[in-house]
Amino acid sequence: MKITKTGTDHLVFSYLELRRAIGILGIALPFIISLGALIIFRTGIQRSISSYYHTGMRDVFVGILCVIGFFLLSYKGWDLRDDIAGDLACAFAVGLAFFPTAPDGALARDVIFIGRVHLFFATLFFAALIYFSLVLFTKTDPAKPPAQKKLIRNNVYRICGFTMIFCIVLIAAYYALPDSLQYRIKPIHPIFWLESCAIIAFGISWFVKGQAILKDEKSAEHEKG
Repeated sequence: MKITKTGTDHLVFSYLELRRAIGILGIALPFIISLGALIIFRTGIQRSISSYYHTGMRDVFVGILCVIGFFLLSYKGWDLRDDIAGDLACAFAVGLAFFPTAPDGALARDVIFIGRVHLFFATLFFAALIYFSLVLFTKTDPAKPPAQKKLIRNNVYRICGFTMIFCIVLIAAYYALPDSLQYRIKPIHPIFWLESCAIIAFGISWFVKGQAILKDEKSAEHEKG
């Protein structure tokens, strides 16, 4: 992108870079913590992404979530809805980081309660990300027809949004299964893979939002997408 000396161009450039950074962190998160745990600590795949809090990758997991939260807080969209969604998503991400999921076999009431708070924040966090992908990112300027690349990007946003929904529904369905069936499926770590898929979808959505790919030929100065 060619950057001029105007304040608007610098503002647009910073927004695009921020979106790309959020996207890269989202895509990288499952790989960083799982491969880091395997290579550095010889820790196998955990029950879920959040379960890596209880491994040697705890600080990395918390750090990435806090950075994502900070970026979301810094993100300023085209109207108040974008700003509010970013601020709320930041709060949910930080809540995820500082209220860890309960480890397997936890019996203490306070640990179980904190784990439920974690699940509450996780649900809200993904709801915010889905809202970004399906509602905010697909907005177009009513004053002019959208560019062809914008239409393609909208399709990517929708695919990512519905992928997150699909993964969350499958996670809920897994927990609704009888204990005996859950026990048989548990060795393939379904929650970890579904959460990873949802987080990567979130990352792709933001990466595309930053026009790292499917970039418009002209400057994105007046483009919402």
